[in-house]
This record gives sequence, C-alpha cells and structure tokens, in this order.
Amino acid sequence: MTTALTPEVLLSAYAGGIFPMAEHRDDSELFWVDPRQRGVFPLNGFHISRSLRKTIRSEQFRITFDADFSGVVQGCADREETWINDMLFDLYSQLHDARAARSIEIWEKDQLVGGVFGITLGGAFFGESMFSRHTDASKVALAYLIDRLNIGGFTLFDTQFITPHLTTLGAQEISRSEYRAQLKTALNNDADFDRQGPVPSPNQLLQRNAQTS
Repeated sequence: MTTALTPEVLLSAYAGGIFPMAEHRDDSELFWVDPRQRGVFPLNGFHISRSLRKTIRSEQFRITFDADFSGVVQGCADREETWINDMLFDLYSQLHDARAARSIEIWEKDQLVGGVFGITLGGAFFGESMFSRHTDASKVALAYLIDRLNIGGFTLFDTQFITPHLTTLGAQEISRSEYRAQLKTALNNDADFDRQGPVPSPNQLLQRNAQTS
C-alpha cells in the first residue's frame, strides 16, 4: 500500500510494468498491480465494424483531443464501482498538465457522451479507462485514438486488463514476459501524440484503418 505518490514515481512505475489502483472511490490508499496476463491492442488490429463505420461517417459525434481531460476522467469514474480515487484523479491531472496524460472526448452537440484517457511514455500508451453515455461513443473514441497512436509512432497500446468488449474490438491478452519485452522496445521509441495534428475527417480515418487492419 502507499499513501503518497508523485507523478514522477507514477511514470517510473509504468516504465517498470506496474500501475496503481484504489480498492474503491473513497479509499485513501493505492496498491500496485502487475498482472500475469496483460491486455494490449495491436495497433494494426483494431476492427471497425460496418455499423461503426456507419456511425463514424454520420458525423453525429464531434471529436476532440485534450479539450476536457477532467471531464473524461470524471466520466470514467462515474459508475457504481471505480478504482479511481481522489489521489489518482489528482495525479492524472498533474500528468495532463505535463502533457503526459491525454484524453479523447466524444461530444453530441455540447454534451460529453464518451471518451478515453491514458498516459504516454516513449512509444507506449497506457490506456487507463473509457466511458460511454451513448451507443458507440467509446468505440468511436478508440478508433480515433488508435489512428492517432499509429501516426504518432506508438508501438504499444496497453489496456492493462482485457474484457469481452475489448476482445471484440481486437484486443489481445499476452503474458507478463511478452508484455515486458514489448514495453522495453516501446519505451525507446520517439513517439509523439501530437504528430497527427488536427482531428482527421471520417474518410481519412476509415481509409487508414482499411489499410492497416
């Protein structure tokens, strides 16, 4: 257990393959997690289904990056059980101020209806959590995130754990040793989350996905 943690120590932990969680929202302490089996998204393996393509093309959602980081974290924590306590919320905010934690927001008009956030380190993106208040909102967020990671030169998208939902989108489970090997390689990469520039159009996104998936 730990009762004090700095952003620098947190980044060092991620570089070593571990990450912190709280037992619940009101817990004042954190514990370290080092799963035997790790969830990852192969960056060339994200599957955009026909229905999701239709949603993306419809442009019913507006996509932004880093426009409401705290709103995304709050959205992810807004559930009956969450591992995001006040200490982690503060640490994520500090990392965001340092451009080491990033978010993707999905809007319907002026309402935040979905998003995903995570931490960048070298060529690794550590996905922390995502949420959805509208059908397909989190899937759209993932599609735009993975496109951005590919263009930015990232080689590892860590999802920490794997769920049936993530599996349907292309996520896989690998051993701890394989994860550590991929992490070591990724940390030496000179990736840039901002390399892509402005949010791409739906056609640009879908064309690139067709070429890589």
